[in-house]
Formats: sequence, structure tokens, C-alpha cells
Amino acid sequence: MMLRRGFILFLPRLVGLLVVACCLVSIVYMLACTPKGDNQQLALPRVHSPTAKEGYEAILQEQEEQHRNYIISLKKQIAQLKAELQARSEQLKKMQNQYPDPVDIRLDHSKPEKAQSNLLAFLRSQIDKAEVHSGVKLSTEYAVVPFESFTLQKVYQLETGLTRHPEEKPVRKDKRDELIEVIELAVGSLNNPEGPSNAKHHIYTASDFVEGIYRTEKDKGTLYELTFKGDTKHQFRKIVLFRPFGPVMKVKNENVNMADTLINVIVPLAKRASKFRQFMQNFREMGIRQDGRIHLTVVYFGKEQMNEVKLILENTSKSVNFKNFTFIQLNEEFSRGKGLDVGARFWKGNNVVLFFCDVDIYFTADFLNSCRLNTEPGKKVFYPVLFSQYNPSIIYGHHDSIPSLEQQLIIKKETGFWRDFGFGMTCQYRSDFINIGGFDLDIKGWGGEDVHLYRKYLHSNLIVIRTPVRGLFHLWHEKQCLDELTPEQYKMCMQSKAMNEASHGQLGMLVFKQEIETHLHRQKLSSKKT
Repeated sequence: MMLRRGFILFLPRLVGLLVVACCLVSIVYMLACTPKGDNQQLALPRVHSPTAKEGYEAILQEQEEQHRNYIISLKKQIAQLKAELQARSEQLKKMQNQYPDPVDIRLDHSKPEKAQSNLLAFLRSQIDKAEVHSGVKLSTEYAVVPFESFTLQKVYQLETGLTRHPEEKPVRKDKRDELIEVIELAVGSLNNPEGPSNAKHHIYTASDFVEGIYRTEKDKGTLYELTFKGDTKHQFRKIVLFRPFGPVMKVKNENVNMADTLINVIVPLAKRASKFRQFMQNFREMGIRQDGRIHLTVVYFGKEQMNEVKLILENTSKSVNFKNFTFIQLNEEFSRGKGLDVGARFWKGNNVVLFFCDVDIYFTADFLNSCRLNTEPGKKVFYPVLFSQYNPSIIYGHHDSIPSLEQQLIIKKETGFWRDFGFGMTCQYRSDFINIGGFDLDIKGWGGEDVHLYRKYLHSNLIVIRTPVRGLFHLWHEKQCLDELTPEQYKMCMQSKAMNEASHGQLGMLVFKQEIETHLHRQKLSSKKT
């Protein structure tokens, strides 16, 4: 495809060069045929010379012969250029037929044979475009698409995903089925060699498979290289397979009007009035002033600090004339799942988007639109992966002061991580939440209720949209893991606490702080001696 597009770009230049060449030829021809001026008259024979007539005739004949030869030469050059242009045009046409552009591929049901032929030609061209038969020049080491390796039982991967395991049995069904299919296809190919052969050959099975490597180029396909045992100890059979990706096809083209789509932000809360004040500053700016299509439901457990929380709500309401909020008070032990469930069922208006949120979350107006765009009643629920902030005291410990909150919200590996093990922040229509059965109210305290709801959606026919989002942040706070938690909840809490503090490198600097200071001290003494 790159060759074809390159030639398409080169063709106008070639035509332009031909036009320029023809113009130059015409100019040269005109100059050559123009009679000489007075200052450049021919040295003609004298009039009274006895050979005057013969001299004139000889000179004219010579010039005529020169002009004739020159014209013949120009015609040959023009003919050669035309032939070259014709050859280039035929070459381009051949390439178009051989490698059709994905935009030109149409699944014309009236001509299924042609559509199938075009599609097969495109799929074959994907092999030529991918890095299969030869390497491709890359600008940096970051441009490399790495392989991952696999055996019959394990996959060895660089992108570990949610499991965090560099070595694992394929958990996802699509990945497991993919590798099984590839191994079976390779075994079948080995047992059915191409071409006539009467000689007996080894019957291969999956147990002969040694190892394989594979990688995916997102715009081309997946390359598999599989190695099997050969007939002797040091002999092997290698099979190379390629799964080409088809052309991009339009699925939907629609206008989406979210002007009247209301979001009900539900926040369960117990105490933590200072955190709620910080949350309301974010809510007032992003939710009320910038977005404006929002409702807030606070489900409060107990009475301690309740009046302070209610006062914060009332002050916000007065300052920006905001009336779209609900305060629900429950006289019982805090349960996140219970609070969210009560808040969702309390709503009596039309079907609304529910955003389950915590008090230590910061969101932007863009995120609220993402929340609307990725939910659809009866069809889609949204599970964003938020960016979790590290401990600012560690991140900015070498600075003179800690930056403001807005300046801290930067998505970098030094400042935080994608919280892909968390499922608490979610957007869904109220009707879907009610139909799925809501939260498991037997789960008390911290953790577990969000995973349970997430699994309910996964087991349903709804599409679960799971993606990192740039406008949703978990603000760092010191995590307390209470003794009242179950062993499983306590373990989850401690794992979350460890991951929240700092990056691997930053924690390493703290662990080896004494060694680093000793090294710096020795360097200082050494410089003084010299």
C-alpha cells in the first residue's frame, strides 16, 4: 500500500516533468529554426564568385539535413517519454487491481464474487505490508512492536494487565481460543504437506509443540511463529502464520444530543467533612458552573459531623443558586454499597444516568460528557479506569513546597497510576442498575461490593465499556484498614494502601535513602581532598 500511495504521489510530478520537457523541446526547436540575425550572418560566398550558386545550395542542404536529424531526435525522445508514461500508468493500474484500497472495497451483494476477490486481495496485501518477510527501519527503540511467547500451558507477556502476572495461563477466553486455534492449524499444516509425496512422514500432535512467539501490528494483523520438534534431537520444524486484519468498515453514523441528559452523582459519606468540602469545590466548578446538567445525592451515615456537611451543601446552594441536591441520612453503620443502593432507588424522576462517586474523587466536565456518551439504557454501562494519585509528600518531597491540587493532576508515571483493579466509579442508567439487582447489601464496610456489581454486569447482555479516562482522578489520602474488616477485605485494603504511596522507583529511593546519603557524603569528602 505504501508503494502504491508513493507512486500515486509521484505520478503528478512525472506528468509535470513531461510537460516541462516538451516545452523545452519546443523552445529549442524554435531557436534552432529561427534565421540568424544581422550580426550572425553566414559566411556566404561572394556574389561574383564562380561557385556562388553551388555554395548556397550546399549550405542550405547541410542546414536542412541538420534540422531534419534534430527533429527526428526530438520525436524519438517524445516517443520514449510517452512509452514510459504508458508503462507507469499500466503499472499503477496493475497495483490498483492487486492491492485495492480499503476505502474502495465494498461488499457489493449484487456482485459477491468481485467483493470476495477484492477482500482476499486486500488481506494478502496485509502480509506484504507487515514486518513478516523483511525488517522495517524504525526511528527509535520505542517504536519496536515486541513479541510475546507462549507454550501449551503458559503465556509470557510484557503487558501484564489486571492480573499483574508476567507468566500466566491465558485467562481471557478470546486469547486462549486464539492460541489453541493457531497451534491446531499449525499441526494440521505439518501433517498435510503441500505437493505430492509418497514418503512416510512424522505425524505431528500438539505435544510436539515446543514454543511460539506472536505480536500484533494494530493496522495489519498478528504474526505467529511456532516451533515444533523435528525428526532428530537437533532438528525442528517452524511454521509461520499470519492473521490479517480486514479493512475498516463503517458500523454507525449518528448524531448524539446530550443537552437534556441529567447525571445524578451519588456519594456515600460518613464523617470526613473536610474531604467533603474539597469535593464540593470541585463539584461546584465542574458540575454546576461548567456542566450544569447535574444532580447531587449525598447518603450520610450517622450523625457525627452531619451538621457541618449539611452546612457545606447549603452554602454551595446559596453561592451558585443550586437546588438540585438530595440529602439522605441513615442511622446505621457505614456501608458503601448500601449508601449507593439507597441513593439510586430514592430517585423518583425519569430514567437518569447514575454516577457512583466517592468523596476523594476529582472529575472534570469532559468526564461528565464521557459518562453520558458511554452509557445507553438497556445496552451499555461505563466502568472508567481512573488515575490514582501518589502521596504528594513523596512525589514533591524535594520541592520547596507542594503544588496546588490542580497542578498535581498530571498523568505521568511519577505522579500516579491507572487504577485498573478498582471498579467503584461507574456510570449506568438507573433502569439498568435496578434490573441487574443493585448491590449486595450483605457486604459491609469497605471493598467487595463494587466487584460484585461489576461481575453482575459482565454476566448480563449489557456491553461493559472499560477504558482509562483522562478526567477522573483519585486524590491521595492516608488509608486506614480497620480491624473490623474480614481477612479478604483487609488484604485488599492493605494492597491498595501499598500501591497508593509512590512508584516502584520512588519507594526504592526511600528504602536505599541511607546508602544514597552515605555515597553523597563520601563524594563530598573526596572533592574536598582534591
